[in-house]
Amino acid sequence: MAIRFRLGSRGSPLALAQAHMARDALAAAHGWPADAIAILPVRTTGDRVQDRALAEIGGKALWTKELDIALMAGEIDAAVHSMKDVETIRPAEIAIAAMLPRADVRDRLIGADRLDALPPGARVGTSAPRRRAQLLALRPDLEIVLFRGNVDTRLAKLAAGEADATLLAAAGLDRLGRPHVGAPIAVDVMLPAPAQGAIGIEARADDAEARTLLAAIDHAPTHRAVAAERALLATLGADCHSPVAALATIEDDAVRIRAALYAIDGSAHVAGSRSGRDGAATAAELAAELLHRAPPDIRALFAG
Repeated sequence: MAIRFRLGSRGSPLALAQAHMARDALAAAHGWPADAIAILPVRTTGDRVQDRALAEIGGKALWTKELDIALMAGEIDAAVHSMKDVETIRPAEIAIAAMLPRADVRDRLIGADRLDALPPGARVGTSAPRRRAQLLALRPDLEIVLFRGNVDTRLAKLAAGEADATLLAAAGLDRLGRPHVGAPIAVDVMLPAPAQGAIGIEARADDAEARTLLAAIDHAPTHRAVAAERALLATLGADCHSPVAALATIEDDAVRIRAALYAIDGSAHVAGSRSGRDGAATAAELAAELLHRAPPDIRALFAG
């Protein structure tokens, strides 16, 4: 079978599962057999370095750099990403051409049925500043320990007793066929990371053919909501060190966005929401409002 399209992906089990979802959607949209679409794994720096927090070694670009290089070199036609791992500011030569329908946006707690069921001083494994701050805001007694790696690696660390509990994205667990692992945490308790649960597909900005093919599988409500969340990050000037949570939803053709900014240790936070037809403008207004209301120790974590 001749290859008609090449999708690049990180090589982790979750990334490959997401690439297969993109492949299946493309094949169905264009009436192609699945094996007409090649999935080419690309090992990223973020996958290679597992003993330090992402923010300490270069941030989200470590998930995308090698895929960007392969895309711009013409080695792949498109790259499949977890959108929460994609930097807010992307090269002008690369376009977010499509997003698949968003999955469950919640975090799941593994190791206990509820956060308040964790014993005093329990060790919770995470490397995400957002999760760390939210956990400490809810439970200042918790000890946060560094957990990095793919889903299996983190579950193995938990099983080995390196922590008493950990948090994983519900969407990732579902896509790996583990819908019953962990207890979902309501978004009213822990607002998710911006773009959590969304799969994005990027193409070269000047590749009209690839962008047209990918447009056929773009889920407009997901794209609109995630674009608003990314606009909030852009206005905040947020980076991997910035504990920020956000979720946009489409309600009566308007975008409603909720967001919260935290101190690193969870000792303070500001939260708010706005609705409007223009998602990017609404998100920018909310970001400005939150920064205005935030105490200095929170404002210092953002460049906006």
